[in-house]
Amino acid sequence: MFLKLSKNFIPIDACRKQTQQSGWRPETETLQSIRTILEKILTSNIVPFWYPGVIDNNDGGYRLNHDFEGRWQGRANKYLVTQARTLWFFSRMFKSKYATGEYLAAATHGFDFLSTRMLDKEFGGFYWEVGVSGHPSGGAQKQMYGQAFALYALTEYAAASGDPLAKQIATELFSLLETRGHDTKHGGYRDILQRDWNPVLHRSTGKPEYAPDIKRMNTHLHLLEAMTSYYALTEDPRARQRLVELIVVNSNSVVRKNIGACSDKYLENWQPLQGRDYRRVSYGHDVENIWLLIQSCKIAGISQCLLMDLYRTLFEYALRYGFDRKDGGFFDSGVFEAPADRREKIWWVQAEGLLACLQMYELTRERSYWDCFTLVLQWIIGHQVDWNRGEWYETIDDKGRASGVKAGPWKGPYHNGRAVLQCLYLLDVISASKE
Repeated sequence: MFLKLSKNFIPIDACRKQTQQSGWRPETETLQSIRTILEKILTSNIVPFWYPGVIDNNDGGYRLNHDFEGRWQGRANKYLVTQARTLWFFSRMFKSKYATGEYLAAATHGFDFLSTRMLDKEFGGFYWEVGVSGHPSGGAQKQMYGQAFALYALTEYAAASGDPLAKQIATELFSLLETRGHDTKHGGYRDILQRDWNPVLHRSTGKPEYAPDIKRMNTHLHLLEAMTSYYALTEDPRARQRLVELIVVNSNSVVRKNIGACSDKYLENWQPLQGRDYRRVSYGHDVENIWLLIQSCKIAGISQCLLMDLYRTLFEYALRYGFDRKDGGFFDSGVFEAPADRREKIWWVQAEGLLACLQMYELTRERSYWDCFTLVLQWIIGHQVDWNRGEWYETIDDKGRASGVKAGPWKGPYHNGRAVLQCLYLLDVISASKE
Protein backbone atom coordinates (compact mmCIF):
# COMPACT_ATOMS: atom_id res chain seq x y z
CA MET A 1 0.00 0.00 0.00
CA PHE A 2 3.00 2.31 0.22
CA LEU A 3 3.66 4.74 -2.57
CA LYS A 4 7.06 4.76 -4.18
CA LEU A 5 8.67 8.15 -4.52
CA SER A 6 10.18 9.06 -7.83
CA LYS A 7 13.90 8.39 -8.09
CA ASN A 8 14.09 12.08 -9.02
CA PHE A 9 12.53 13.16 -5.71
CA ILE A 10 13.63 16.70 -5.01
CA PRO A 11 15.01 17.37 -1.52
CA ILE A 12 12.88 19.69 0.60
CA ASP A 13 15.63 22.31 0.75
CA ALA A 14 15.52 22.58 -3.03
CA CYS A 15 11.87 23.71 -3.12
CA ARG A 16 12.75 27.31 -3.90
CA LYS A 17 15.12 26.34 -6.71
CA GLN A 18 12.50 24.09 -8.22
CA THR A 19 10.00 26.93 -8.58
CA GLN A 20 11.88 28.02 -11.68
CA GLN A 21 11.03 24.71 -13.39
CA SER A 22 7.29 24.48 -13.90
CA GLY A 23 5.10 22.28 -16.02
CA TRP A 24 6.02 18.80 -14.72
CA ARG A 25 3.15 16.31 -14.64
CA PRO A 26 2.89 12.80 -13.18
CA GLU A 27 2.09 9.87 -15.41
CA THR A 28 -1.54 8.95 -15.99
CA GLU A 29 -0.99 5.61 -14.24
CA THR A 30 0.37 7.38 -11.17
CA LEU A 31 -2.62 9.70 -11.01
CA GLN A 32 -4.99 6.74 -11.28
CA SER A 33 -3.11 4.79 -8.62
CA ILE A 34 -3.29 7.67 -6.15
CA ARG A 35 -6.96 8.28 -6.96
CA THR A 36 -7.66 4.64 -6.17
CA ILE A 37 -5.87 4.89 -2.83
CA LEU A 38 -7.69 8.08 -1.86
CA GLU A 39 -11.05 6.61 -2.84
CA LYS A 40 -10.30 3.59 -0.69
CA ILE A 41 -9.45 5.83 2.27
CA LEU A 42 -12.69 7.76 1.78
CA THR A 43 -15.11 4.94 1.07
CA SER A 44 -13.57 2.08 3.07
CA ASN A 45 -12.02 3.89 6.04
CA ILE A 46 -13.52 7.32 6.72
CA VAL A 47 -17.17 7.12 5.67
CA PRO A 48 -17.98 3.70 7.19
CA PHE A 49 -16.80 4.88 10.60
CA TRP A 50 -19.05 7.95 10.61
CA TYR A 51 -22.08 6.64 8.78
CA PRO A 52 -24.40 5.40 10.12
CA GLY A 53 -22.67 4.91 13.46
CA VAL A 54 -22.73 8.52 14.66
CA ILE A 55 -26.38 9.19 13.86
CA ASP A 56 -28.10 9.68 17.22
CA ASN A 57 -31.62 8.42 16.65
CA ASN A 58 -32.55 8.72 20.33
CA ASP A 59 -31.42 12.22 21.30
CA GLY A 60 -30.87 13.90 17.94
CA GLY A 61 -27.78 15.20 16.24
CA TYR A 62 -24.60 13.18 16.13
CA ARG A 63 -23.10 11.04 18.88
CA LEU A 64 -19.40 11.83 18.92
CA ASN A 65 -17.90 10.05 21.90
CA HIS A 66 -15.75 7.17 20.65
CA ASP A 67 -12.56 5.87 22.24
CA PHE A 68 -9.21 4.92 20.73
CA GLU A 69 -10.61 1.70 19.28
CA GLY A 70 -13.73 3.39 17.95
CA ARG A 71 -16.11 2.10 20.63
CA TRP A 72 -18.95 4.44 21.57
CA GLN A 73 -18.56 5.48 25.21
CA GLY A 74 -22.17 6.41 25.85
CA ARG A 75 -24.27 9.56 25.93
CA ALA A 76 -22.35 12.82 26.26
CA ASN A 77 -22.78 16.56 25.79
CA LYS A 78 -22.74 17.84 22.24
CA TYR A 79 -20.49 20.62 21.01
CA LEU A 80 -21.16 23.18 18.32
CA VAL A 81 -17.82 22.71 16.57
CA THR A 82 -18.11 18.99 15.88
CA GLN A 83 -21.88 18.93 15.38
CA ALA A 84 -21.41 21.58 12.69
CA ARG A 85 -18.35 19.89 11.19
CA THR A 86 -20.20 16.58 10.88
CA LEU A 87 -23.19 18.31 9.28
CA TRP A 88 -20.77 19.94 6.85
CA PHE A 89 -19.21 16.57 5.98
CA PHE A 90 -22.46 14.77 5.20
CA SER A 91 -23.62 17.79 3.16
CA ARG A 92 -20.36 17.80 1.23
CA MET A 93 -20.56 14.05 0.63
CA PHE A 94 -24.02 14.50 -0.87
CA LYS A 95 -22.62 17.15 -3.24
CA SER A 96 -19.77 14.88 -4.32
CA LYS A 97 -19.70 12.22 -7.03
CA TYR A 98 -20.03 9.66 -4.23
CA ALA A 99 -23.47 10.99 -3.32
CA THR A 100 -26.32 8.86 -2.06
CA GLY A 101 -29.60 9.90 -0.50
CA GLU A 102 -28.37 8.48 2.80
CA TYR A 103 -25.86 11.30 3.13
CA LEU A 104 -28.53 13.95 2.59
CA ALA A 105 -30.70 12.27 5.22
CA ALA A 106 -27.74 12.23 7.61
CA ALA A 107 -27.12 15.92 6.94
CA THR A 108 -30.80 16.79 7.44
CA HIS A 109 -30.72 14.91 10.75
CA GLY A 110 -27.83 17.09 11.90
CA PHE A 111 -29.39 20.29 10.60
CA ASP A 112 -32.60 19.59 12.52
CA PHE A 113 -30.64 19.30 15.78
CA LEU A 114 -28.49 22.37 15.05
CA SER A 115 -31.43 24.57 14.05
CA THR A 116 -33.80 23.56 16.85
CA ARG A 117 -31.71 22.62 19.88
CA MET A 118 -28.40 24.43 19.48
CA LEU A 119 -29.86 27.66 18.14
CA ASP A 120 -30.17 30.43 20.74
CA LYS A 121 -33.74 31.46 20.00
CA GLU A 122 -33.60 34.46 22.33
CA PHE A 123 -30.41 36.18 21.16
CA GLY A 124 -29.51 34.41 17.94
CA GLY A 125 -26.42 32.47 17.09
CA PHE A 126 -25.60 29.09 18.55
CA TYR A 127 -24.73 27.64 21.93
CA TRP A 128 -21.15 26.41 22.29
CA GLU A 129 -22.30 23.29 24.15
CA VAL A 130 -25.59 21.57 24.91
CA GLY A 131 -26.66 18.49 26.79
CA VAL A 132 -27.03 15.19 25.05
CA SER A 133 -30.61 15.93 23.96
CA GLY A 134 -30.07 19.62 23.32
CA HIS A 135 -30.76 21.67 26.44
CA PRO A 136 -28.14 24.41 27.08
CA SER A 137 -25.41 22.95 29.25
CA GLY A 138 -22.76 25.65 29.50
CA GLY A 139 -20.58 27.79 27.31
CA ALA A 140 -23.22 30.49 26.92
CA GLN A 141 -20.73 32.97 25.48
CA LYS A 142 -20.75 33.50 21.75
CA GLN A 143 -17.35 32.33 20.54
CA MET A 144 -16.60 33.33 16.96
CA TYR A 145 -14.76 30.07 16.38
CA GLY A 146 -17.95 28.08 16.94
CA GLN A 147 -20.18 30.55 15.09
CA ALA A 148 -17.85 30.28 12.09
CA PHE A 149 -18.39 26.52 11.90
CA ALA A 150 -22.13 26.98 12.21
CA LEU A 151 -22.10 29.36 9.23
CA TYR A 152 -19.86 26.98 7.27
CA ALA A 153 -22.17 24.02 7.91
CA LEU A 154 -25.39 25.93 7.23
CA THR A 155 -24.20 27.21 3.86
CA GLU A 156 -22.95 23.80 2.77
CA TYR A 157 -26.21 22.18 3.82
CA ALA A 158 -28.26 24.89 2.09
CA ALA A 159 -26.29 24.31 -1.12
CA ALA A 160 -26.70 20.54 -0.86
CA SER A 161 -30.37 20.43 0.10
CA GLY A 162 -31.86 23.61 -1.30
CA ASP A 163 -33.61 24.07 2.05
CA PRO A 164 -34.61 27.78 2.31
CA LEU A 165 -34.65 27.58 6.11
CA ALA A 166 -30.94 26.73 6.18
CA LYS A 167 -30.16 29.72 3.99
CA GLN A 168 -32.37 31.95 6.15
CA ILE A 169 -30.62 30.91 9.38
CA ALA A 170 -27.23 31.37 7.71
CA THR A 171 -28.24 34.87 6.61
CA GLU A 172 -29.40 35.74 10.11
CA LEU A 173 -26.13 34.48 11.56
CA PHE A 174 -24.11 36.45 9.02
CA SER A 175 -26.02 39.59 10.01
CA LEU A 176 -25.18 39.01 13.67
CA LEU A 177 -21.52 38.54 12.82
CA GLU A 178 -21.64 41.71 10.76
CA THR A 179 -23.41 43.94 13.28
CA ARG A 180 -22.21 42.51 16.60
CA GLY A 181 -19.05 40.50 15.97
CA HIS A 182 -17.15 42.58 13.43
CA ASP A 183 -14.55 45.07 14.69
CA THR A 184 -15.20 48.13 12.55
CA LYS A 185 -12.25 50.03 14.07
CA HIS A 186 -9.41 47.51 13.80
CA GLY A 187 -10.77 44.98 11.33
CA GLY A 188 -11.44 41.32 11.85
CA TYR A 189 -13.74 39.92 14.50
CA ARG A 190 -13.98 39.93 18.28
CA ASP A 191 -13.15 36.46 19.49
CA ILE A 192 -15.57 36.15 22.42
CA LEU A 193 -18.83 37.96 23.20
CA GLN A 194 -21.48 37.53 25.84
CA ARG A 195 -24.51 35.39 25.09
CA ASP A 196 -26.47 38.53 24.10
CA TRP A 197 -23.64 39.54 21.73
CA ASN A 198 -22.50 42.41 23.95
CA PRO A 199 -18.77 42.76 24.72
CA VAL A 200 -17.23 40.74 27.51
CA LEU A 201 -16.15 43.31 30.08
CA HIS A 202 -13.98 41.23 32.38
CA ARG A 203 -11.48 38.46 31.96
CA SER A 204 -12.54 35.08 33.26
CA THR A 205 -8.96 33.91 33.74
CA GLY A 206 -5.57 35.37 34.45
CA LYS A 207 -4.16 34.13 31.16
CA PRO A 208 -3.98 37.04 28.69
CA GLU A 209 -4.60 34.84 25.66
CA TYR A 210 -8.17 34.31 26.90
CA ALA A 211 -8.92 37.99 27.35
CA PRO A 212 -11.97 39.19 25.40
CA ASP A 213 -9.89 41.65 23.38
CA ILE A 214 -7.54 38.99 22.01
CA LYS A 215 -7.82 38.02 18.35
CA ARG A 216 -6.69 34.65 17.07
CA MET A 217 -5.42 33.51 13.72
CA ASN A 218 -7.22 30.19 14.21
CA THR A 219 -10.60 31.89 14.60
CA HIS A 220 -10.08 34.07 11.54
CA LEU A 221 -8.88 31.09 9.52
CA HIS A 222 -12.24 29.41 10.01
CA LEU A 223 -14.16 32.63 9.52
CA LEU A 224 -12.38 32.84 6.16
CA GLU A 225 -13.59 29.39 5.06
CA ALA A 226 -17.10 30.12 6.33
CA MET A 227 -17.30 33.50 4.59
CA THR A 228 -16.00 31.97 1.37
CA SER A 229 -18.79 29.38 1.47
CA TYR A 230 -21.44 31.93 2.44
CA TYR A 231 -20.49 34.35 -0.33
CA ALA A 232 -20.45 31.51 -2.89
CA LEU A 233 -23.99 30.62 -1.82
CA THR A 234 -25.52 34.11 -1.61
CA GLU A 235 -23.32 36.45 -3.68
CA ASP A 236 -24.14 39.06 -1.03
CA PRO A 237 -21.89 42.10 -1.69
CA ARG A 238 -21.56 42.67 2.07
CA ALA A 239 -20.19 39.15 2.40
CA ARG A 240 -17.70 39.77 -0.39
CA GLN A 241 -16.48 42.90 1.40
CA ARG A 242 -15.96 40.92 4.56
CA LEU A 243 -14.37 38.06 2.62
CA VAL A 244 -11.81 40.41 1.11
CA GLU A 245 -11.05 41.77 4.58
CA LEU A 246 -10.53 38.25 5.90
CA ILE A 247 -8.19 37.54 3.00
CA VAL A 248 -6.16 40.57 4.10
CA VAL A 249 -6.18 39.40 7.72
CA ASN A 250 -4.99 35.89 6.87
CA SER A 251 -2.44 36.95 4.26
CA ASN A 252 -1.07 39.94 6.14
CA SER A 253 -2.20 40.67 9.71
CA VAL A 254 -1.37 37.24 11.16
CA VAL A 255 1.86 36.80 9.17
CA ARG A 256 5.10 37.47 11.03
CA LYS A 257 6.84 38.86 8.00
CA ASN A 258 10.32 38.87 9.49
CA ILE A 259 10.27 35.06 9.72
CA GLY A 260 7.79 34.04 7.02
CA ALA A 261 5.26 32.23 9.20
CA CYS A 262 2.12 32.93 11.22
CA SER A 263 1.45 33.07 14.93
CA ASP A 264 -1.90 32.74 16.65
CA LYS A 265 -2.61 35.45 19.23
CA TYR A 266 -2.90 39.23 18.77
CA LEU A 267 -4.21 42.30 20.52
CA GLU A 268 -7.35 43.86 19.10
CA ASN A 269 -5.23 46.21 16.95
CA TRP A 270 -3.36 43.20 15.50
CA GLN A 271 -0.18 43.75 17.46
CA PRO A 272 1.19 40.26 18.24
CA LEU A 273 1.38 39.12 21.84
CA GLN A 274 4.97 39.09 23.04
CA GLY A 275 6.86 36.39 24.89
CA ARG A 276 8.17 32.92 24.17
CA ASP A 277 4.76 31.29 24.56
CA TYR A 278 3.47 33.33 21.61
CA ARG A 279 6.51 32.93 19.37
CA ARG A 280 5.30 29.62 18.02
CA VAL A 281 4.23 28.31 14.62
CA SER A 282 1.49 25.74 14.06
CA TYR A 283 2.53 24.15 10.78
CA GLY A 284 -0.91 22.69 10.22
CA HIS A 285 -2.60 26.08 10.48
CA ASP A 286 -0.05 27.68 8.17
CA VAL A 287 -0.46 25.15 5.37
CA GLU A 288 -4.23 25.16 5.86
CA ASN A 289 -4.10 28.94 5.52
CA ILE A 290 -2.39 28.57 2.13
CA TRP A 291 -5.05 26.44 0.46
CA LEU A 292 -7.93 28.36 2.08
CA LEU A 293 -6.50 31.62 0.73
CA ILE A 294 -6.19 30.06 -2.72
CA GLN A 295 -9.82 28.96 -2.59
CA SER A 296 -11.03 32.28 -1.18
CA CYS A 297 -9.24 34.33 -3.80
CA LYS A 298 -10.77 32.16 -6.49
CA ILE A 299 -14.29 32.74 -5.15
CA ALA A 300 -13.67 36.46 -4.62
CA GLY A 301 -12.22 36.89 -8.12
CA ILE A 302 -8.76 37.92 -6.88
CA SER A 303 -5.68 36.92 -8.86
CA GLN A 304 -3.53 34.26 -7.18
CA CYS A 305 -0.46 36.10 -8.48
CA LEU A 306 -0.95 38.75 -5.79
CA LEU A 307 -0.30 36.22 -3.02
CA MET A 308 1.90 33.65 -4.75
CA ASP A 309 5.04 34.75 -2.95
CA LEU A 310 3.25 34.42 0.38
CA TYR A 311 2.07 30.90 -0.46
CA ARG A 312 5.62 29.87 -1.28
CA THR A 313 7.05 31.55 1.80
CA LEU A 314 4.64 29.96 4.29
CA PHE A 315 5.00 26.55 2.63
CA GLU A 316 8.79 26.69 2.57
CA TYR A 317 8.91 27.60 6.27
CA ALA A 318 6.68 24.66 7.19
CA LEU A 319 8.83 22.33 5.11
CA ARG A 320 12.09 23.61 6.55
CA TYR A 321 11.15 23.39 10.22
CA GLY A 322 8.05 21.22 10.52
CA PHE A 323 8.30 18.47 7.91
CA ASP A 324 9.54 14.92 8.47
CA ARG A 325 11.98 14.48 5.61
CA LYS A 326 12.50 10.80 6.35
CA ASP A 327 9.02 9.36 6.90
CA GLY A 328 6.75 12.12 5.64
CA GLY A 329 4.09 14.15 7.42
CA PHE A 330 4.09 17.41 9.32
CA PHE A 331 4.93 17.80 12.99
CA ASP A 332 2.68 19.76 15.33
CA SER A 333 4.50 23.01 16.10
CA GLY A 334 7.73 24.77 17.04
CA VAL A 335 9.23 28.04 18.18
CA PHE A 336 10.21 30.63 15.61
CA GLU A 337 13.05 29.69 13.26
CA ALA A 338 13.87 26.39 14.93
CA PRO A 339 13.04 22.75 14.25
CA ALA A 340 9.74 21.47 15.61
CA ASP A 341 9.82 20.76 19.34
CA ARG A 342 6.36 19.22 19.44
CA ARG A 343 6.97 16.35 17.09
CA GLU A 344 3.79 14.33 17.33
CA LYS A 345 1.82 13.92 14.13
CA ILE A 346 -1.82 14.84 14.55
CA TRP A 347 -4.52 13.63 12.18
CA TRP A 348 -5.81 17.06 11.16
CA VAL A 349 -2.32 18.41 10.46
CA GLN A 350 -1.63 15.54 8.05
CA ALA A 351 -4.98 16.11 6.34
CA GLU A 352 -4.38 19.82 5.84
CA GLY A 353 -0.79 19.20 4.77
CA LEU A 354 -1.87 16.64 2.18
CA LEU A 355 -4.38 19.03 0.65
CA ALA A 356 -2.05 22.04 0.75
CA CYS A 357 0.69 20.09 -1.05
CA LEU A 358 -1.62 19.01 -3.85
CA GLN A 359 -3.24 22.44 -4.11
CA MET A 360 0.19 24.05 -4.50
CA TYR A 361 1.11 21.50 -7.13
CA GLU A 362 -2.12 22.12 -9.05
CA LEU A 363 -1.50 25.86 -8.91
CA THR A 364 2.20 25.82 -9.89
CA ARG A 365 2.76 22.40 -11.56
CA GLU A 366 6.11 22.24 -9.77
CA ARG A 367 7.52 18.79 -9.02
CA SER A 368 8.59 19.58 -5.46
CA TYR A 369 5.00 20.06 -4.26
CA TRP A 370 3.90 16.80 -5.87
CA ASP A 371 6.70 14.89 -4.20
CA CYS A 372 5.78 16.41 -0.84
CA PHE A 373 2.18 15.36 -1.45
CA THR A 374 3.16 11.74 -2.12
CA LEU A 375 5.40 11.63 0.95
CA VAL A 376 2.60 12.93 3.21
CA LEU A 377 0.20 10.43 1.65
CA GLN A 378 2.70 7.64 2.28
CA TRP A 379 2.77 8.58 5.97
CA ILE A 380 -1.01 8.70 6.19
CA ILE A 381 -1.67 5.32 4.58
CA GLY A 382 1.13 3.65 6.53
CA HIS A 383 0.61 5.17 9.99
CA GLN A 384 -2.29 7.60 10.47
CA VAL A 385 -5.09 5.47 9.00
CA ASP A 386 -6.50 2.75 11.23
CA TRP A 387 -7.25 0.18 8.54
CA ASN A 388 -8.62 -2.36 11.00
CA ARG A 389 -11.13 -0.34 13.02
CA GLY A 390 -11.81 2.63 10.77
CA GLU A 391 -11.01 6.35 10.85
CA TRP A 392 -7.59 7.91 11.53
CA TYR A 393 -5.58 7.79 14.71
CA GLU A 394 -5.73 11.14 16.45
CA THR A 395 -2.03 11.33 17.35
CA ILE A 396 1.16 9.42 16.53
CA ASP A 397 4.06 10.29 18.83
CA ASP A 398 7.72 10.52 17.84
CA LYS A 399 8.17 6.83 18.67
CA GLY A 400 5.33 5.76 16.39
CA ARG A 401 2.79 5.09 19.16
CA ALA A 402 -0.85 5.92 18.43
CA SER A 403 -3.15 7.57 21.00
CA GLY A 404 -6.27 9.67 21.32
CA VAL A 405 -9.91 9.18 20.45
CA LYS A 406 -11.74 8.46 17.23
CA ALA A 407 -14.53 10.98 17.90
CA GLY A 408 -15.06 13.65 20.52
CA PRO A 409 -15.60 17.38 21.16
CA TRP A 410 -12.82 18.25 18.66
CA LYS A 411 -12.57 15.20 16.42
CA GLY A 412 -15.01 14.53 13.61
CA PRO A 413 -14.93 13.71 9.87
CA TYR A 414 -14.28 17.28 8.73
CA HIS A 415 -10.48 17.60 8.34
CA ASN A 416 -9.60 14.27 6.79
CA GLY A 417 -12.93 13.85 4.98
CA ARG A 418 -12.63 17.27 3.41
CA ALA A 419 -8.96 16.80 2.50
CA VAL A 420 -9.56 13.51 0.70
CA LEU A 421 -12.64 14.80 -1.14
CA GLN A 422 -10.82 17.94 -2.27
CA CYS A 423 -7.72 16.00 -3.29
CA LEU A 424 -9.88 13.73 -5.44
CA TYR A 425 -11.36 16.81 -7.07
CA LEU A 426 -7.91 18.27 -7.71
CA LEU A 427 -6.72 15.00 -9.23
CA ASP A 428 -9.61 15.23 -11.69
CA VAL A 429 -8.52 18.76 -12.58
CA ILE A 430 -4.92 17.66 -13.04
CA SER A 431 -5.94 14.64 -15.13
CA ALA A 432 -8.15 16.75 -17.36
CA SER A 433 -5.33 19.19 -17.98
CA LYS A 434 -3.16 16.39 -19.39
CA GLU A 435 -5.60 15.60 -22.13
